[in-house]
Amino acid sequence: MGQKVNPHGYRVGINKSWDSNWIADKKNIATYILEDNKIREFIENKYKNCSIAKVAIERNNDNSVLLSLYTSRPGMVIGQKGAGVEAMKAAISKHIGGRTVNINVMEVKQPDLNAQLVAESIAQQLDQRVVCRRAMKQAIARCQKAGVKGVKVMVSGRINNAEIARSETLHFGSIPLQTLRADIDYGFAEGTIYGKLGVKVWIYKGEILGKVNLVKQGGNN
Repeated sequence: MGQKVNPHGYRVGINKSWDSNWIADKKNIATYILEDNKIREFIENKYKNCSIAKVAIERNNDNSVLLSLYTSRPGMVIGQKGAGVEAMKAAISKHIGGRTVNINVMEVKQPDLNAQLVAESIAQQLDQRVVCRRAMKQAIARCQKAGVKGVKVMVSGRINNAEIARSETLHFGSIPLQTLRADIDYGFAEGTIYGKLGVKVWIYKGEILGKVNLVKQGGNN
C-alpha cells in the first residue's frame, strides 16, 4: 500500500507555511484549534459560491482573530459598501464566543493557478451534469494556458451516474510529489449530484530554491 500525504503538509516549514499562525498556552490550544475548524467550516458552507481558496487565521494578544480570505471574487465577499464583510464578522464572532474578528480580503488574480479553485470549478460543473472527462480536460487546458509545468486531476465516485464507483485521472506535464523543493499546490472539493464525488487537483508551478519567508507567504496568487 502506498502512503499518501497531503502535499501542503509534507512541505510545511520548507516552502509552505501553516494556515493558522498563533501561539497559545496549553490550556487554550485545544480551544483555538476547535475555533479554527468552526471558522473554516462556517465559511466553506456559507460562502461556497464565493470562490474562497484559502482562509489564513492569526490571533493577537488581545484575543482578537484576524482572518485573511484569499478569493477570486472579492466583490461577492465584501458586498455593497462592505456589508458582506460586516455580516461575516458578526456571524463568525457569534460562532467563537464573541471574540473580536477582523477580516482582510485578498484577491487571487490567477484562479487557474490555484488548485483549490480549479477543484471547486470542476465540482460545480459536475453538479451541473457536465460530462466528467470534458470538465477535467477543460480545467487542464486552462491550467496549461496559465503556464503551469504540470497538473493532475482525479475524480472519484459514481461518475456520470454509473452504478459502480470508480476513479478517472488526467494529467499534463510532471508532478514531482516526492521532491520537497517542488512548489506543488493541492486542492480538494466535493460534488453532490450522484452522491459524493471527490475532486483532487495537483498543480506543479516549478521549483523553489533558496530561503522562503514562511511567515508572510501569500495565498498562491
